[in-house]
Amino acid sequence: MSARLHPVWDIPTRLFHWLIVACVGLSWWSAETENHGLHQWLGYTVIVLVASRIVWGFVGSVHSRFADFLAGPGKVLAYLRGRGGHGVGHNPLGGWSVIALLFLLLLQAVSGLFNSDDVFFTGPLYYGASVGLRDAMGVLHELAFNGLLALVGLHILAVLYHQFWRRERLLQAMLRGSAKGRGGRSAPVSAWRALAVLLLCALALWGLLQLAPPPPPVMW
Repeated sequence: MSARLHPVWDIPTRLFHWLIVACVGLSWWSAETENHGLHQWLGYTVIVLVASRIVWGFVGSVHSRFADFLAGPGKVLAYLRGRGGHGVGHNPLGGWSVIALLFLLLLQAVSGLFNSDDVFFTGPLYYGASVGLRDAMGVLHELAFNGLLALVGLHILAVLYHQFWRRERLLQAMLRGSAKGRGGRSAPVSAWRALAVLLLCALALWGLLQLAPPPPPVMW
């Protein structure tokens, strides 16, 4: 069987990608419309998804692993100068943009656990943090969001450039797993492994939230 018949992106990686797209859009909308309950649950979802993707970067299918698409500084510079290769999945620069996106997504979601608007919403870790930490997390929440917007914008422009100018079938591969000229080297690992990783990350977050201190009693 030709290696090109194997998907370059397995089902868990594709689901993660499109679920994150939906979560980021809905998180922005829920914040703008002050739908705090939905915003909170979207934050939990992002934490679980990103944590699962990080674990999947070590135990997932070959092209979903960080070792497959993270390149050293020399390869990144060579690529920027037009002398580097493109790889099966991400190019040398695109691989590091994935890491930056994961970092900002995790920072944005985790910092939200410490936030409060003093009226309608209080994050689950708000009462367990000092005033200084709360303030720092509030600033990080804003900075991470702005950085995320910038990086997402660059990501979209890069995809459009490679898709329509260089005729690389990036969108087809992220939708179907593979495309003409974009196939994987080996079969993906079982999706059940990804489900187990997802459940473990969800349980870990639930356990952490159970340790959060309750709000202080109201004094009348």
